[in-house]
Amino acid sequence: NGPPSQPRRPPKNSKQLRRLGVLYWKLDADKYENDPELEKIRRERNYSWMDIITITRDKLPNYEEKIKMFYEEHLHLDDEIRYILDGSGYFDVRDAEDKWIRIAMEKGDMITLPAGIYHRFTVDEKVGAPVWTPDAAPAVVTEVPGAAA
Repeated sequence: NGPPSQPRRPPKNSKQLRRLGVLYWKLDADKYENDPELEKIRRERNYSWMDIITITRDKLPNYEEKIKMFYEEHLHLDDEIRYILDGSGYFDVRDAEDKWIRIAMEKGDMITLPAGIYHRFTVDEKVGAPVWTPDAAPAVVTEVPGAAA
């Protein structure tokens, strides 16, 4: 099995993820502040709230505790939206057979996990530190500084 940061589960294609209600976009993370495509998605899906979460040892209080919390299986009553501004990591979601599906995320990837889907998050071995928070708010931007490009 190995540590959570290893890519041990085969990645799934977007068609399989759509069947689970997981939506995916590839955006230009360098222009997230003025990206018309991001604005269009936010407007169409009513994503009115956004904040930036940076998860590194020096910027995240209770870093070790948070890392473990992010990797614990959980769900939300609302959709969870994550947009990676920098770095990389993995979201794991449960499929219809209750098996984990690993979703590799890197700079520019944005996903929406539907309300009620069990999931968890970890960084990959390129970084060693996750950058997000389990928040059911409409749009959270995630940044993983120091990750390999």
